[in-house]
Amino acid sequence: MTRTRKLAGRAVAALLLSSAIALSPATAPPAHALFGGFGGIVYDPTNHAENLLTAARTLEQINNQIAQLQNEAQMLVNQARNLASLPYSSLSRLQSSVQETQRLLGEAQRIAHDVTEIDRAFTEDYGAAAARGDFDQMIAGARGRWETSVAGLEDSLKVQAGVVGNIETARAEMGALVAESQAATGALQAAQAGNQLLALQSGQIADLTAAIAAQNRAQTLETARRVSAEAQGRENLARFLDYGSGYEPTTVRMFGG
Repeated sequence: MTRTRKLAGRAVAALLLSSAIALSPATAPPAHALFGGFGGIVYDPTNHAENLLTAARTLEQINNQIAQLQNEAQMLVNQARNLASLPYSSLSRLQSSVQETQRLLGEAQRIAHDVTEIDRAFTEDYGAAAARGDFDQMIAGARGRWETSVAGLEDSLKVQAGVVGNIETARAEMGALVAESQAATGALQAAQAGNQLLALQSGQIADLTAAIAAQNRAQTLETARRVSAEAQGRENLARFLDYGSGYEPTTVRMFGG
């Protein structure tokens, strides 16, 4: 700023000199008026005032141009800040947490989260199917359903443990993203920080969904086991009470007679 004003001052001085030279033929008094009786130069105050006014106007125009250039430069700086990208990304860590939850869900034992497998299991092992077969087959089916219920409870606990483990990751990422948002230098950085906070919230919702799904799966398997046990119990009772055609007398031989 100081250097610019120095250059402006030099330009004004040069302009004053050139103005004085340029205006002297038009405004100079006659030759006999330039020299008095004693040979001195006559001073024209009107011409001098006009030259000063012209120089002042020229200096004002230069200052206005300098201020305009400064405003344009500041505007470019602000635009650059608004277009600057956020130097922080939490995407890989958030994706890692979601993938870990998906892995735990994918390790579901026996009846997994698959529609085809669920249809097959409930057709062959649960409900009315629990009352088919002989006594040994019923015992084996009941034991299998009990083991499936236990496995479902174990899977639910694993998923819940994974979700709890992701809480610390979410806390750390939340703190980092809030700090980046508060320190953002432009609109783009603030928007990107906000988007990553939304992604973090989406990851937490995914964890919550996984935990609820795993818990509901365990509860559903246990409920299905109880219903199947009731169906099997009714069938066992019916078989026990089935006396066939009843007692029929027959001829009995005793003592070889």
